[in-house]
Amino acid sequence: MRRDPKDPHRLNPIRRGVVEILFIVFLFYSNLLMGEFTIVNGQGKTLGFALHDIFTSTNFVIAMIAASIGYLVFEYLRRRL
Repeated sequence: MRRDPKDPHRLNPIRRGVVEILFIVFLFYSNLLMGEFTIVNGQGKTLGFALHDIFTSTNFVIAMIAASIGYLVFEYLRRRL
C-alpha cells in the first residue's frame, strides 16, 4: 500500500471508512453507557453490570447498521458539497 507523496497523512478510502465507522460505533456505545447510568440509576449499579447490559449482539447489529448508514450519508454529503 503506497502513500501519496503529496499528502503523506492521507489514509486510503477503506482505512478511513473503517476508522469513521468505528468512531460512530464508539459514540453509539458511549451513549448507551451514559443512558444506563442516567435512566436506571439504581443502588448497586456497577460499571461491569452496565457493560454486560449494553454489549449484546442486538446492540452490535444496530450499531453496525447505524454506523454504516451514517458513514454513507456523510460520504455522500462530503462529495456533494
